[in-house]
Amino acid sequence: MSSIINNDILQGGALLPLVEDFYTIQGEGFHTGKPAYFIRLGGCDVGCKWCDAKYTWNPKLYPPTNIEVVVERAVACKAQSIVITGGEPLLYPLECLTEQLKARGLQIFLETSGSHPFSGTFDWVCLSPKRKQAPLEEAYGKADELKVIIETDEDFEWAEQNAAKVGEKCLLYLQPEWSQSEKMIGAIVEYAKNNPKWSISIQSHKFMHIP
Repeated sequence: MSSIINNDILQGGALLPLVEDFYTIQGEGFHTGKPAYFIRLGGCDVGCKWCDAKYTWNPKLYPPTNIEVVVERAVACKAQSIVITGGEPLLYPLECLTEQLKARGLQIFLETSGSHPFSGTFDWVCLSPKRKQAPLEEAYGKADELKVIIETDEDFEWAEQNAAKVGEKCLLYLQPEWSQSEKMIGAIVEYAKNNPKWSISIQSHKFMHIP
């Protein structure tokens, strides 16, 4: 399975493999609780076994969509915050999309594993590093928020390895992997209490039963 569409087909980012775009409430990390318009792109080459968006992995399931159509839908919603997510959105050139969104006065938040080179302009970058494909070094300097998924006790060490690489102003979050939440939440709470540079992120949208 190819995890990316040829850039020629995408016309340099004028078209992107759109999985879905929708208006909702951000459920994770620093912006939890904020209304935002989500733009979800298809394609991922990381392949976490616990991913809750596996349907996005194969971008060939999602025909390239003209970004102007997506931008118009985003502008029409009441919230002025945009979340670009995936899949892994940095598989694609995002300059065209972010330029058009910024030209309309919108704030742009990116959710990424940081495993591919950056493109585009963002007001906030949430870096969620994955063991299977670690972030590129450039990602650490761009992160406003580091969100590490905790599935087992070994992931606390992984969290610290990544925290050591981000900037001083980067916010640090530990988030339980959903299927292991009940098992791991106690350990996460104790870890944050003992290491208060960390905050805890919960997937609150799942409790609210919203996308």
